[in-house]
Amino acid sequence: MSELRCRKTETSEGDEGEGETQSDPNSLTTHLNECLLGVNREDAGSVSGEVAGDKEEEEDGGVKGEEAQEKEEEVIQQKSPVKRSRSASGSVILQRLVKLFFGCLAAVACGMLYAVYLSTYHDRKFWFSSRQELEREITFQGGSGIYYYYYKHMLTATSFERGFYELTIDNRTVSGETINAVEQLSLYPELITALIYRVTGSQDFIEPIYFYIGAVFGLQAVYVTALFVSSWMMSGTWVAGMLAVAWYVINRSDTTKVDYAIPLRENWALPYFSCQVAALTGFLSNNINSATEMFCYLTMSATTFTFLLIWEHSHYVLFIQGLALFLLDSFDLVPPRKMADIHKVYLSSMFLAYFFQFQNATLLSSPLLSLLISSVLARYFQQNMKMGPLVARLMKLFLHFYLVFTTGITFSYVVKKLIPVSDSDFILKFLEVKFGLNTTTDFVTNFLLCQESFQTPGQDLFLRLTQASVLPFYFLVLIVCLLSTLQTIYRRLRGQPMKTNLRLEDGRIGEQPEVIYHVFHTLLFGGLAMVFDGMKYLWTPYVCMFTAFGVCSPDLWMTVFKWLRLKSIHPVVLALILSTAVPTIIGFSLWREYFPRVLAELTELQEFYDTDTVELMNWIKTQAPMAAVFAGSPQLLGTVKLCSGSTVTSLPLYSDINLLRRSEDTCQVYARRSAEDIYKILTAHKTNYVIIEESICNEFTHNMGCKIKDLLDISNGHVVYDKGLIYSFSKHGRFCNEIKLNYSPYTNYFTRVFWNRSYHIYKVNSVISFQY
Repeated sequence: MSELRCRKTETSEGDEGEGETQSDPNSLTTHLNECLLGVNREDAGSVSGEVAGDKEEEEDGGVKGEEAQEKEEEVIQQKSPVKRSRSASGSVILQRLVKLFFGCLAAVACGMLYAVYLSTYHDRKFWFSSRQELEREITFQGGSGIYYYYYKHMLTATSFERGFYELTIDNRTVSGETINAVEQLSLYPELITALIYRVTGSQDFIEPIYFYIGAVFGLQAVYVTALFVSSWMMSGTWVAGMLAVAWYVINRSDTTKVDYAIPLRENWALPYFSCQVAALTGFLSNNINSATEMFCYLTMSATTFTFLLIWEHSHYVLFIQGLALFLLDSFDLVPPRKMADIHKVYLSSMFLAYFFQFQNATLLSSPLLSLLISSVLARYFQQNMKMGPLVARLMKLFLHFYLVFTTGITFSYVVKKLIPVSDSDFILKFLEVKFGLNTTTDFVTNFLLCQESFQTPGQDLFLRLTQASVLPFYFLVLIVCLLSTLQTIYRRLRGQPMKTNLRLEDGRIGEQPEVIYHVFHTLLFGGLAMVFDGMKYLWTPYVCMFTAFGVCSPDLWMTVFKWLRLKSIHPVVLALILSTAVPTIIGFSLWREYFPRVLAELTELQEFYDTDTVELMNWIKTQAPMAAVFAGSPQLLGTVKLCSGSTVTSLPLYSDINLLRRSEDTCQVYARRSAEDIYKILTAHKTNYVIIEESICNEFTHNMGCKIKDLLDISNGHVVYDKGLIYSFSKHGRFCNEIKLNYSPYTNYFTRVFWNRSYHIYKVNSVISFQY
């Protein structure tokens, strides 16, 4: 009876304080021991004999067994929460590893498939595998073949060191000049590719030209992989990366130039910039550990230096990126420690690039260096800029902008006075004419303004982006992220701290530093793309990436629902559903509409065969002397140099003002100039042969005022304005037409040695014969 009473008492106490018993199992054990001791004492005093002893032993055995069983249950209950927590953490780690594995696999697969697609499309378009070496080289359009010539030179040199030395004192490219081709043309991609080709012994199993274009296509694979990773990191799902790559490929005509001009510097440099942006995105994120942050920092350092090294315009691109980061720092949206690290990356990369580019003075006078120096000085003088009430912080912020602007302008002015830069004044005059602040008759300025890259983009760009469904979603994502960013800026100016551990329920996508950076990034590059058509190759890829991130991010949808105060449906659930359903619908529609087109591009055999150009190059290689100097248009001279190795009067390099002036001189053959004037100009450049192109002499274009012959007439003053119309007038006929008539005095100075439907080659007579 005592045993039953003890159990009943235990049960009633447990009912009254169940929470205490569960939380403190030792009290239950003590109470049981006391009950058991009472049972033993009562049984010993009231029972005697053998039968009673047997019953006591049975009761003792039963109580001890129950006590042992209860102790085991207590131990199991103590261990079970630990086991559950370990199993839960193990399952979370496993899920993350599986997600990371499949995401990396998808990123690499997208990059490799894109490289294979480019290679197949290039072969189908140009019949590349069935062409001879000369015909393959002609496919490098837009004057880009000059870079491949130096790659061939490095392979034919007796040693890599000898070839590098010859390029630094090159006197066989531009007539009458000795240039450092490595510095002037940024030839490090060709040097590194040639070195790898020689060291690895690839000449035994692959042709040099295939190795070269394979390297470019491989970098394009890295390009799309970096876009994939950027969108993946920001959205948290690798579906966003696949959607970004799909949009990039569909809008290929507006995202890359690799289709028709493989050796261009942009095709080598922009993949490194894409990797740098991906590393910067990870570095700015708050949800990374120290090891990942260090990896992003090192990747950012290496890619920034490489980007500066291989493209002469890279410091302008980094200047725009630096402006976006400057805004982040000014509004106190990123930790000062990270901004200091980013400044170290910029400064160290510029110093190394300055050293490897043979003390390039352009880097010292670049706007990027001026921005870095001025922002550091302004921060030093305004150490309390990010403190105080709203009005005080606004006044300090405006003062900060003023200090950075004036200090940067002053620093750039002082540097240009101490270290004169040849093209600094020309760039300023060019921008004045571009934005309508001035007018000019200068041929070089007007010639550059007529280039497609410097013209305002047409409506067809936005039509193509809209048809691919990227532009409407881009505006949606941009508006949401921009408004949320403005809210964050307002809160920071009021002194409210930023949350470092944001949850989905918070609905604050504008408080993520990497998202804020990409908002500023796309706004700045987008503004330039509205003015210069060539900037679309820097803007459109990140439009695809940014849009894919937005439609796949639950944070973006949750931010919208937070504003709408949605209550009928749980906003978190709806955000997760839309972040999966919307990209799925978009992907399915893109697959249905564009996948057949991509397959058709790969199966369709296109015909690209320029018979006249092949005939011209064969004549130059077989009939012209090796030491001959050729004059002509810059694009054609790049091909002449590639295919024959002959010396030329100019190069298709539009970043060098001296080469542009030489191109103006040789293009005078399309102006209304006398035979004697043209002869003096050509002999001043030691020209032996001049090539006249029918496509320029009889040019027809819808872009009025951009014909080369019209630009020359304006520059030479051979125009008459009448009632808003422009007429060309001169006492001399157009040289390129008059020389074909074979009459004196043209025959006195020039002798035709080759012609076909597209080209005429005239030899510049070393001895003038006066025939009438």
